[in-house]
Amino acid sequence: MIAEAEKHLAVREATGNNDGYWVERFLASTGLGKGYAWCAAFQCYIHKETELNTPKSARVVDWFKTPEWERKNNSYQPKALPGMVGALYYPQLKRYGHILLIVGQDKNNYYTIEGNTNGAGSREGDGVYKKIRSKSSISALADYCK
Repeated sequence: MIAEAEKHLAVREATGNNDGYWVERFLASTGLGKGYAWCAAFQCYIHKETELNTPKSARVVDWFKTPEWERKNNSYQPKALPGMVGALYYPQLKRYGHILLIVGQDKNNYYTIEGNTNGAGSREGDGVYKKIRSKSSISALADYCK
């Protein structure tokens, strides 16, 4: 799955409006057309391409209905395995608002591949990027590789 995600690192939106050939393919894997936020649609596409059973959803919250771990009262965060997905929580949304694929980690950080982000790590970006996220920024982990 990580190799599948890496194939798409050069993907960028065509006009900055959640569009373009690959972005629209990612969205189509969830039944949506261009114009929608697509971070979870990217995860859906790469999981589907590797024949893993996941939510067919572009809604981040749907990916974390039965998480392996959620941040609650500073609970201990387990070691995440490559291929797991992580969620970022946005207080202004009062929900998980971005999903990422974990490809590695060190003591303090996860190394990720993410869709619909940018160099600054926005949840409304323009492409697929490798990112480094602090472990403390992750609010939930889910594993669809089992």
